[in-house]
Amino acid sequence: MTNITKTMSDDKTYIANTYARFPIEITRGRGCLLFGSDGKKYIDMGSGIGVNIFGAADSKWRAAVKKQLDKIQHTSNLYYTKPGVRLAETLCEKTGFKKVFFCNSGAEANEGAIKAARKYAAERKGTEYSTIITLKNSFHGRTITTLAATGQDCFHEHFQPLTQGFVYTPANDAEAMKEAVRNNKLAAIMIECIQGEGGVVPLDSDFVKEIADTAKKNDILLIVDEVQTGNGRTGKLYSYMNYGIEPDIVTTAKGLGGGLPIGAILFGEKTADVLGKGDHGSTFGGNPAVCAGALSVLKRLDEKFLAEVKKKGEYIFSELKNADGVLNVCGKGLMIGIETEKPPREVIDECIENGVLCLSAKNKVRLLPPLNIPEKYLKQAVKVIKNACKK
Repeated sequence: MTNITKTMSDDKTYIANTYARFPIEITRGRGCLLFGSDGKKYIDMGSGIGVNIFGAADSKWRAAVKKQLDKIQHTSNLYYTKPGVRLAETLCEKTGFKKVFFCNSGAEANEGAIKAARKYAAERKGTEYSTIITLKNSFHGRTITTLAATGQDCFHEHFQPLTQGFVYTPANDAEAMKEAVRNNKLAAIMIECIQGEGGVVPLDSDFVKEIADTAKKNDILLIVDEVQTGNGRTGKLYSYMNYGIEPDIVTTAKGLGGGLPIGAILFGEKTADVLGKGDHGSTFGGNPAVCAGALSVLKRLDEKFLAEVKKKGEYIFSELKNADGVLNVCGKGLMIGIETEKPPREVIDECIENGVLCLSAKNKVRLLPPLNIPEKYLKQAVKVIKNACKK
């Protein structure tokens, strides 16, 4: 039995069967290159679903984490530690937000944002103001409450009853959104500026601005879910910055940690002091080793670097937009969806055969490469993807 066969067999025996894995065992990586147990080399165009934004085993990230691990790997939130404070300070300085709460994942960040929004509304307008508008085709997580916030019926099956208090309106339909505002006692409106799991679908700029204006006029909080779109992925530090709006709460995760689990809730002026002692908590939130790594990631996301992300995204668009077998290319920066004539799985399988790892989202091939992918490997990967798309 080969290594990969044994690993696959043991996985089936001992791990809950919740993932449709590809028959590849990743053993190591450097930057945008990953290596299988069979020795095969792959260009990584998925970065752990948008997590390893500086690629695998990034030297600066590793040094920051190791330096902290040599001091202490964890202490409870009953005590102060510098890495979390410095990370929160940097997030606030880069965004203008006022306070940060750390947790472990995007779903937890969204769950905490929902709690904060409901507490804010209850204190100011009454406990009946608890409903939250989200958009159809959205994805906000896999906990019972964030599943309820997710506007896709396929994720709700088998898990009823879900948390109550969510209303879904179509993306880019301002009138439907305004009608929902009139007909419900609202705490918040929660959106992704680009619906990642929904097929890498950007919201129209006018629609996003309409949401922001409506929320402000009606004292409804605006929450922007930046779990996948955040931390430089779209060519801005956070995707809402492409739309010229100021959310009240922003959630982030994935790329912030650079490969270790972290989530964060950013609170603006109105919401900075909503959560008090005992209102929320997280055992591992603000873990010093994770925060040290995240700080090394965040400090490198400056304007010059983000301009390069945008430039790389424009290159992918220009190469694929009218390519043979490609129906449509959407997204922003290095968050890209490719609608193809072939089923996406066929395209992805052919890419794997030729040493490129891609993702899918709905009916599209999805690309979330490391933000620092060298031009040489980006061009190689795009060539393989173009060939795989050909009918």
